[in-house]
Amino acid sequence: MRLRIPSTPVMRRLIKRSMPTTLFGRSLLIIILPVALMQVAVTWVFFDAHWQAVTSRLSDGLAGDVAWAVESYMDDPSPQALAKLTNRAERSMSLSIALQPGRTLPVGRRPALFAVVDRSMEKALAARLDAPFWFDTTRYPAYVDIRVQTPQGVLRVLAPRERAIATQGHIFVLWMTIATLILTAISILFIRNQVRAIERLASAAEAFGLGVDAPAFKPHGAREVRQAAHAFLAMKSRIQRHIDQRTALLASVSHDLRTPLTRLKLELALAEPTSRTAEMKRDLSEMEHMIDEYLAFARGEGGEAVETISLKALIDEVSEGALRAGAEVQVAVDAELTCAVRPNALKRALSNLIMNAAVHGERIEVSASARPTGGVEIVVDDDGPGIPEARYEEAFKAFNRLDESRNQNEKGVGLGLAIARDVARGHGGDVTLARSPLGGLRAVVRLPG
Repeated sequence: MRLRIPSTPVMRRLIKRSMPTTLFGRSLLIIILPVALMQVAVTWVFFDAHWQAVTSRLSDGLAGDVAWAVESYMDDPSPQALAKLTNRAERSMSLSIALQPGRTLPVGRRPALFAVVDRSMEKALAARLDAPFWFDTTRYPAYVDIRVQTPQGVLRVLAPRERAIATQGHIFVLWMTIATLILTAISILFIRNQVRAIERLASAAEAFGLGVDAPAFKPHGAREVRQAAHAFLAMKSRIQRHIDQRTALLASVSHDLRTPLTRLKLELALAEPTSRTAEMKRDLSEMEHMIDEYLAFARGEGGEAVETISLKALIDEVSEGALRAGAEVQVAVDAELTCAVRPNALKRALSNLIMNAAVHGERIEVSASARPTGGVEIVVDDDGPGIPEARYEEAFKAFNRLDESRNQNEKGVGLGLAIARDVARGHGGDVTLARSPLGGLRAVVRLPG
């Protein structure tokens, strides 16, 4: 069986997926990772080059003292000589020596936390002693237990731990850890301060895109972030001027167009009722409806304030128009369901969807529910002819009428779905189409929380 090694693109994708996705996480990784690698490298070099070398020298020195004590005892194993040897070793070398008559060496020992300690001690004792020996560096926190087999029994030597091991190594590691934590904390504070400026800029841009002004926003942070913030404010000012100019223009157009229409309607109302005047009234009504849709699409609802409303009350109000048009409307909305929206804009969007369903179908079902990920979802189903799935996106294009399926309404100008999607996206949501369980079209309005 051949072992397949992942290709380079696969490895790159795996690494990319494991990397942080936020600017804060990536900036922290850029700073912390090199520091952590440096600390690990320095610690490794310290233990490998310095701590191990010092431990080996200390072990070798202790092994020499133990060998001297064993040789001195073997030369004269009398109790008097042992007592003298014990006193001298305690006074001069801080070694505690005791004879255990008739004993033998223990079998096995517990390994030390750092294997280099046992290796250094075993190597030093093996080089200095000819007799069998045993040692333990873990049983006593402050001592090293060394035992040597003699004809009279076991000669036990307890040596201070600092005579065999460089005990200050953990202090070095502790200070390295503390330094790393301090550097990490400082990095987090500085990075967080810079990222916060970018987050505020993103929040202000998102709010402006949803039609909500953020007057308290002021550029701050690094020079590049302030430069981007000033560019955003300049762009916002230009867009706002354009919106104000368009609003003024539309108000003027609306007034100029409605004035002659009103005069014509008044003249027709005073004229003798004939078939021709009836046709002219229908033409004027259609023209007025078309002008209303054109202006609604061009004007939008960006200047309206956001309010938290009851969706059931809004949907019930919009559904009344479909009921008057003769459609059967069923509404399934929780009375407690609320959403922060621009009421008039959402009302216009839902009115377009529901009235569109009423024109092309006889049965309409409207439901609304909270989404698991946050926000709400409003669904409008009808039993009309529907739209081919391949033309769903085409139906959202402004002034587009799908004559062979949905838009047979003589008064329509192909703006209903376009206005609905524009309103939903202006709230940060969207409108999508699907096949309805009733056999017609399903329009799904998703709004953020």
